[in-house]
Amino acid sequence: MDESQPIDITLVLRRRAEIPEDLINGPATISRQELAERYGADPADIDLVRRTAEEHGLHVLEADQATRRIKLRGTLAQLRHVADPQSLDLVQSLDPATREMVEHRQREGDLRIPAHWQDVVVAVLGMDDRPQARPHIHRLKPAAAHRSYTPVELGKIYRFPPNTDGSGQTLAILELGGGYTQEDLDTYFSDLGISPTPSVTAVGVDGGSNSPEGNPDGVDGEVLLDIEVAGALAPRARQVVYFAPNTDQGFADALSAAVHATPTPTAVSNSWGLNEESWTEQGRAVFDEALADAAALGVTVCVAAGDNGSSDGESDGLPHTDYPASSSRTLACGGTYLEADPATGNVTLERVWNNGPKSASGGGISKFYKQPPWQANVGVPNGSHPTPLRGVPDVAATADPRSGYRVLVDGQPMVIGGTSAVAPLWAALACRLSEALGRPLGLLQPLLYDGATAGHSPSGFRDITQGDIGAFKAGPGWDACTGLGVPDGTELLERLRTISVS
Repeated sequence: MDESQPIDITLVLRRRAEIPEDLINGPATISRQELAERYGADPADIDLVRRTAEEHGLHVLEADQATRRIKLRGTLAQLRHVADPQSLDLVQSLDPATREMVEHRQREGDLRIPAHWQDVVVAVLGMDDRPQARPHIHRLKPAAAHRSYTPVELGKIYRFPPNTDGSGQTLAILELGGGYTQEDLDTYFSDLGISPTPSVTAVGVDGGSNSPEGNPDGVDGEVLLDIEVAGALAPRARQVVYFAPNTDQGFADALSAAVHATPTPTAVSNSWGLNEESWTEQGRAVFDEALADAAALGVTVCVAAGDNGSSDGESDGLPHTDYPASSSRTLACGGTYLEADPATGNVTLERVWNNGPKSASGGGISKFYKQPPWQANVGVPNGSHPTPLRGVPDVAATADPRSGYRVLVDGQPMVIGGTSAVAPLWAALACRLSEALGRPLGLLQPLLYDGATAGHSPSGFRDITQGDIGAFKAGPGWDACTGLGVPDGTELLERLRTISVS
């Protein structure tokens, strides 16, 4: 390793106090200022870390009490004084997003930090910059799709609440590569009859930027799918797209930046992930802490559940769940195959999406996350495991590319499926529900699961009972294929109004 190489790292500091679970589970929320003062970093801890860093010639790029983040820049030789890896090497590995070999830093073993930081600094991100996630999309040429729908048609099929359009809401989207052009957006939304074009703003995090590749078969497909689905279903919501490097540092920092933005977003859509075991414990812990901030601030985080069935793309013959969908602080979104009349909204068939192990909805049982209380009575299978565990997904919508979403990518009409499309669909629905209710929804699951029992999904859902994802089969009520089912947005709004009153 070149010791003179400059590196940017993110230090995450301890909280002044842990966020209470009842605040995470809602429905009460707090402001960003309140979160900073109660559960953010102690200013004395920030001063301590800042002084030590500057004493060693490091440049403090940013220090924020609410996010508990301090970003430092220095050469590897300088950084070793405050964050010394036992082993840090340049290696090559397969990027799960591009499927190409890339060179990156990879750390092994513990990271040594100064003794007076031991109880203050809880995570150090950025020394290791291996690719962390893949987008959950599957493409088809329009002629190859069995059926396809515009997002507007799906809003009718899933009965999104009438007289809502996302007005007054902000919808954040996380991206770990690729980009979009305004020309594509203007053309796409004009063709749908949506005018003016929904507001979309790009924000760079950790050096990331809106960088369209001009390749419709590349990562641009993920970016345009997310923006176009969200914009067509919540056209008056303000979209902010956060671009970050595809590392655990970039991913977690992008989520934190989105959650702590002003104004606070109503919802965050994320369509990137990887199986739980491919994350470091530190990486998952930092991401989960940002998700706790989101819930306390009233932000609903919608996440794709994966596109490789119960294996989540692993070849060991065992079931795996995708992270961050496996966190109970995300609304995990699974996928279906749909046959419906877009003119009337009538559904003739909807079943679990499964075209084989490399083209099927993700789902299953987490290996790391305990079962949340709102899932306790819905029949999540745990086998012989002594501790009940989190079941994935929570909800679903069409994701099979054979019944996919008609979008425009780098000037090319395409049909794209994958649970990547379901996350922005649910994020847009969250914006419209929040608009109608006049309040943020935050962690939505306690409300969605209210009234659910084993073998029974509550009102607001159309239960999907046919199909499987390999190791798990669909059935009445919650299952590890499509969760509680697909939305009936109008009915769901009415139920949420009832719950709010009670």
